[in-house]
Amino acid sequence: MNYLYEQQVAPGQLIEVADGIMWLTMPLPFELDHINLYLIRTNEGWVVVDTGIGTSKTKALWEEIFSQLDAPISGVIVTHLHPDHIGLAGWIADTFDVPFYMSQTEYFSARAFSAGSSGASKERDKRYFHQAGLDSSLINQLTAGDNKGYSSVVSPVPLSFTRLRHQMTLDLDGQQWQVIIGKGHSPEHACLFNKEKNVLISGDHVLPIITPNIGAYSTEPDANTLKDYLDTLPQFYDLPEDVIVLPAHKLPFVGLHERVEELIAHHNEHIDALLVACQKPQTVVSLLPVMFKRKLGVRNMVFAVAECIAHLNYLINEGKLVRCLNSTGVYEYSAAVKSQLAS
Repeated sequence: MNYLYEQQVAPGQLIEVADGIMWLTMPLPFELDHINLYLIRTNEGWVVVDTGIGTSKTKALWEEIFSQLDAPISGVIVTHLHPDHIGLAGWIADTFDVPFYMSQTEYFSARAFSAGSSGASKERDKRYFHQAGLDSSLINQLTAGDNKGYSSVVSPVPLSFTRLRHQMTLDLDGQQWQVIIGKGHSPEHACLFNKEKNVLISGDHVLPIITPNIGAYSTEPDANTLKDYLDTLPQFYDLPEDVIVLPAHKLPFVGLHERVEELIAHHNEHIDALLVACQKPQTVVSLLPVMFKRKLGVRNMVFAVAECIAHLNYLINEGKLVRCLNSTGVYEYSAAVKSQLAS
């Protein structure tokens, strides 16, 4: 893999990373401290691809970016529903009164998350964490609050949208962008490929250096999101090997096929390690060190638990693991067939 730059572009600055495509970043208040965003030049203006989280700091940086552009904003594309991608999409789309593009599942999921729990019981969330083996104090910490976290960093989602479908061609004022849907990290993640420019805007589906979070969360605890992800990665082998990949995090790069191979291998390594560990009964909590070698903070615990469960769900669906509730109501996972790997 070859990286096109040695470091991230500074917030508030623009770099033409490919023909007619500007690269910018916005800060994130997390361990992963930035998101890459892109502007596509058309005859009508600039199309925004993803927006950063909805904070006053990000909004001020966007105002700074707008002042540098030689044409108005003519559209907003959101790859998926996560707050760092959709956070200010509604604000930008409605401010400039321009088309808002998103896949259907991502759009309606964003609308649902923006509404919050609407008074629904938290017992299902608590049960999810209890069945994973977390202690009650941590569960209470993770489920505290009013479930308004999403809407606090996401501006109101526009009341209408233009749907992005898998393999459709999105015509941006004569530019042809092929929509490629990936699943697993989010339900219907849109990537964009332009053959003429030889550019893939990969969002979070294909990232360099780090791997996308593939989780089974409390909203659908039995989801087989890892299968979704592994099933939708090989399609990227059909793109040119020398395509310029513009990811949502870390650095733009060339080497798509190699990175897809690495991502598949990464998850297969986790699968093999979990199978070895599950030669004797294990809980999600006891398996976290198998998958994660770093210390997990409270915020990272949510993602780690979900990612571990996603891998375990995959193995259950493949017939390689079985699970049962123990006397304390915690799931224990065991290998369906004892393996030589454990010896």
